[in-house]
Amino acid sequence: MLLIQLTGLSGAGKSTLAQAVQQRLLALDYKVEVIDGDVYRSHICSDLGFSKSDRIENIRRLGFIGLTLAKQGVIAILAAINPYEAARSALQNESPLVRTVFLSCSIEALKKNDKKGLYKRALLPKDDPDYLAHFTGISAPYEPPSAPHLVLHTHEETEEVSLQRLLAFILEQINSALSSEESFVEHVR
Repeated sequence: MLLIQLTGLSGAGKSTLAQAVQQRLLALDYKVEVIDGDVYRSHICSDLGFSKSDRIENIRRLGFIGLTLAKQGVIAILAAINPYEAARSALQNESPLVRTVFLSCSIEALKKNDKKGLYKRALLPKDDPDYLAHFTGISAPYEPPSAPHLVLHTHEETEEVSLQRLLAFILEQINSALSSEESFVEHVR
């Protein structure tokens, strides 16, 4: 049916929005699966580190799972930082079922709302025992998507507004796909 790849920095709201929109879509009788990057990394991708090639491989694997689900009529929501444009583009180019949603959030807002203390640790001196290396947006790169299908400004809008915008976008994509299928069937007749 559809693969939504959510991308954004740690703490931007990917998992929160993915789980919330999943509940709304399930209530509308859609089949939905959230592929949470943190959860899957500990199982499917536990052999990978945080180098550029490993991060791209992580998304390739998660994207394969998501596309397999989407081809079976499931709305798959991939919630991962997904920092490299090359990985997002490769997944996007693999199937017309893929849509990219960018959760834009300023570093300042993320540092301010750092519930897990990750930004604080990433900003420590490198010789500090609590220093967090390879942290995306601080000591590792994040390439914002060049042409996302939807941008959610999670530091400027409430969670409910972002959720409503994401839900409306997904439903619009489903309706558009269904209209295209109906047009094709009518044309073939």
